[in-house]
Amino acid sequence: QVQLVESGGGSVQPGGSLRLSCAASGDLRRVFAMGWYRQGPGEQRDLVALISSMDRVNYADFVKGRFTISRDNTKNTLYLQMNSLKPEDTAVYYCSANQHYWGQGTQVTVSL
Repeated sequence: QVQLVESGGGSVQPGGSLRLSCAASGDLRRVFAMGWYRQGPGEQRDLVALISSMDRVNYADFVKGRFTISRDNTKNTLYLQMNSLKPEDTAVYYCSANQHYWGQGTQVTVSL
């Protein structure tokens, strides 16, 4: 089992920045990829960014150049640095391991 706990969400004005964190615990030996996903009201859950065990990263087109995924293996923590935030980035952001384990989500709201 893997447990994931997100933090760092909040409210910010357009153009602002936030950094999300995801603390992982449990049996992490079988985790080969971790990622951030988001789900807006009435929408499906979409991939935002993914990082593999070999540190290969992939981003959704709508965040390229604005968001950066990274991780600190010494702390078992995944991060998502979000810059130049837009109102359409408003969503619940979820951390995932192997697209199988999920955190509880953290709300990000971008508005004036």
